[in-house]
Amino acid sequence: MKPWAMLWCAVAFCVSGCASHTAAQRAPLSELFHDQLFQAPAAPIDTTAIFAVSERMRDYLKHNLVQRGAGQDPRRALFDALYTRDQLKLEYDSAMTRNAAETFDARAGNCLSLVIMTAALARELNFTVQFQQIQMDESWSRSGNLYFAANHVNLMLGKKRTAYLDGYQVNTANALTVDFIPIPPKARESARLLEEHTIVAMYLNNRAAELLSAGSIDDAYWAARQAVQADPGFMNGYNTLAVIYQNHGNPMQAEQTLRYALRQAPDNTIYLSNLAQTLESLQRPAEAAAVRERLARLEPFPPFHFFRLGLEAVELGDYQRARNLFERELERSPDYHEFHYWLAVTHYQLGNLRAADKHMRKALENSTTRGQNDLYAAKLDRIRAHEAKVIK
Repeated sequence: MKPWAMLWCAVAFCVSGCASHTAAQRAPLSELFHDQLFQAPAAPIDTTAIFAVSERMRDYLKHNLVQRGAGQDPRRALFDALYTRDQLKLEYDSAMTRNAAETFDARAGNCLSLVIMTAALARELNFTVQFQQIQMDESWSRSGNLYFAANHVNLMLGKKRTAYLDGYQVNTANALTVDFIPIPPKARESARLLEEHTIVAMYLNNRAAELLSAGSIDDAYWAARQAVQADPGFMNGYNTLAVIYQNHGNPMQAEQTLRYALRQAPDNTIYLSNLAQTLESLQRPAEAAAVRERLARLEPFPPFHFFRLGLEAVELGDYQRARNLFERELERSPDYHEFHYWLAVTHYQLGNLRAADKHMRKALENSTTRGQNDLYAAKLDRIRAHEAKVIK
């Protein structure tokens, strides 16, 4: 088993489980932080830059958006710019969680990045904004030997503030909801409001996960530490911190942090899975087995269960069994690109070129980074070249 982590609105990348958020709780920070184990960060994350508006963003609002939106609700002008390809030209890219200015310059980002950029532009125009967590099943992905669960956030654009005393509360009846992935209507109805400090914690948590995945474990620690400080009630930050301890070779600190998180969310399967791995690394097999028994009752077939078995079958050259296992995983997550990719591989090995073409196209359509897109496009070209030879 591999460590589990969770990201927010990085629909294919995330560190830690989906714990409940209890804003009133205050963590024993001095007990859970172990700064002496890590080197100083190469470049500390400046949280004031997360929502900061750059001069290029101001120029865009002044010379493009305002002129295009003359005579209409300015909120609608911004809303339309976010979705119209000939204006902001935004592209979904889950590879990195960017701040507002970085997202604007790249014209690309994951959901959280795009929400942050939109909020920064809206506030520059003096609109009210309200962040929301959307109640949906987590989407799962992996990067190397880390597995990630992603939740989703969006925001509502309220009307312009006409005076300082108006406050920043959004009238949801008149708000425009900005979202960058399709959301079921029922999920919108059950959305939970979020404060800005939780969005900051989510951003820092995502950066910690991304840094960990890239091998920058010291920098990842400091980002996760900042996430917990930004919102001590954001439980996913503690799981990320624990995964960092695990990867840094500090299982005692990982156990301490996970047990704190589990006191707040006792049935969180991701925290439990990470705790079982931590106990095993501490040579406490009986305790680990008890945790795994509890896990099995809560979640008999965790995410990627059939996928991992499928990869084992591929290594043994049993492509028919691998295909069946990948199909079972795909039934649970029909849009995950890597499941389609490996189904394409098994069909190719079995000589089913038409099915291989179909699933590689699906992998390409559902890719969430430019790197994935390029890889799948090249593989699809290879399959089609082979198909052409067979037809001849």
